[in-house]
Parts: sequence; structure tokens; C-alpha cells
Amino acid sequence: MDDRAHALLKALIEKYITDGQPVGSRALSKVFDLSPATIRNVMADLEEAGLIQSPHTSAGRVPTPKGYRLFVDSMLASQPFELLHVDNLRDMLPSADPTKAVNAAASLLSNLTQFAGVVLAPRRSQVFKHIEFIRLSERRILLIIVTPEGDVQNRILSLTRDYSHAELVEASNFFNQHFSGMGFAQVRQSLAVELQRLREDLSRLMQAAVDAGSEEPDQADSVVISGEMRLLDISDLSSDLERLRRTFSLFEQKTELLQLLDASSRAQGVQIYIGGESRLMPMEDLTVVAAPYGVNGKVVGTLGVIGPTRMAYERVIPIVDITSRLLSNALSQYASER
Repeated sequence: MDDRAHALLKALIEKYITDGQPVGSRALSKVFDLSPATIRNVMADLEEAGLIQSPHTSAGRVPTPKGYRLFVDSMLASQPFELLHVDNLRDMLPSADPTKAVNAAASLLSNLTQFAGVVLAPRRSQVFKHIEFIRLSERRILLIIVTPEGDVQNRILSLTRDYSHAELVEASNFFNQHFSGMGFAQVRQSLAVELQRLREDLSRLMQAAVDAGSEEPDQADSVVISGEMRLLDISDLSSDLERLRRTFSLFEQKTELLQLLDASSRAQGVQIYIGGESRLMPMEDLTVVAAPYGVNGKVVGTLGVIGPTRMAYERVIPIVDITSRLLSNALSQYASER
């Protein structure tokens, strides 16, 4: 594609993003010192290349997913983040509570973009730094697991007999002295030998703790979504009931969303998934702008924005990038204080 076609495509996409109306040759002739006939010829070439298309009800053209992809990959210049001072945004992500920080990040993304904000929460660590047993009632024990990242997880154990405070302290000390820093899968293997040295009743308590710590959560519950109802205000989506139904089915089922966010966690920096160009985002009308976040340099999850393909990419991209960095900082600060 020559420079003229490149410039015309960029102008067409920018105008369509701004106005939401198909762009014709007459509108572009006001921007370029070219005749409408010349512009129509260039647009015909762009359409033949699959970069733009003509809606049935208009003589103008709109971008295709392929056109949007070329635009975001080679034509886009992200704007500096000027919506709010970063320090103000940092205060919105509490470092004292990882769960609240994740929920706040999803809300922040939605509020700043007016689209849906999504966060794939950190996977639950299978490694523990410290374990403690607390008696709740007869035959019910609270298992407290502290991970190396500082995350605190609680499990309720229902047992066949009651345990004294001294027995619970003995079990906690045994775990922490012999297995701290190990994953529960490793602990399970080691226990086969170590438990032979313990009384049978205490062995049952510790085996129950390992089973509870090894349980995998429902992944669907780890996706935090905020502001999906904002998509009802976007005419590109709300004008078609079937399109709207498929959009909200994506949020409800979460399977495709999980696959997409999981793929983003294995990439570096901001990733843009434009609808219809891959199996990860099968809906042509939606785009996901996502970025991984981490704890002390280790990626633990992904966050992003779901909105229409006709979005102001130069504005959304830095918002996602900044939010991922702020959430990483908040979670890393929490871990360092534990």
C-alpha cells in the first residue's frame, strides 16, 4: 500500500471512530487535495484488499477488522495519559487488600473508558509460607494459609473428631517447620512418610488441610467485570438485539473471556484483540484491549477493557497500560508488607 492509500485509510478510520457514520469520498476530499474520483479509486483498492467495506444502507465505507488491525499496529500514536494525575489513580487502588484492589481496577477501567472493565484475578497460589489452625466449634476448624506473596486464604475443615488447642498448635508447627515454602502437591508426597511418625488422629487433621489447600477454585469466579451495562449506551451494539444478546452471553458464560485473558497473561505489554479476526474474539463488533499485571515482576493475572471496535484506541491503550502498572504496584506493596 502506497503512502496515499495509507493516509486515506488512516483518515477514514479516525473519522469513522469520531463520527460513527460511514465515510464517503466527498468527506475525505475535504481533508486531502485530491478529487473525489481519485479518492473513490483508492477506496476501491482498499475495499478489494479487505481493509474497508460498504454497509448495505450507505455509499460510504467503514473499517473491517483487518483495517482496524493495520490501524492499531502501524498508524496509531497513543496519546499521553492526561485524564487524571497518576497519583490520584494510585489512591483508588488500595494496597491493603488485594481483592479490593482487583475490584477497584475493574471499576477504574470502566469509569475512565465508559466501557466494560475486566480483571482476571490472580491465580490462587499452591505454595504456602505459613499455616495456622483455629478451632471454630466442635469438629470445625478454620485453616489459615499465608502465601509467599502475602495473600491470606481461609478454608473451613469439617472433621470427624474434636481437636484441642494444643493439638492444633502442634499440627501448625509441624507444617511450618517441615513444609514452609512448598506446594501442596509436594507436601502430599512428603506426608506419606512424615505422617507415619505422628499419631493417627493428628495425621487425619493434616491430610484434611492438604486436601483443602489443593482444591482448585472455579475459574469463572476469578473474572471480575465492571460496567458491562455501559455497553447498552453504545449505538453500534445496542441497535441490534441479537448482537446485544451475544455480547452479554460473553459476560455470562465467561469461557471465551477466560481464554482470551489467559492468552494475554502470556504476552508482554498491551494486547489488542479485534473482533472477528481470531477465535479468541469471535464477535466482530467487540474489541478487547488487555495487559498483564504482576507481583514483584511475576505475572499473576490480566486486566482490560471490552468495548466496540469503533473505540478511541489512542485513549484506551494508555488507560489499560497505566492501570496494569498501578495494580502491579499495589499488589507488590501488599506482598512486601507481609
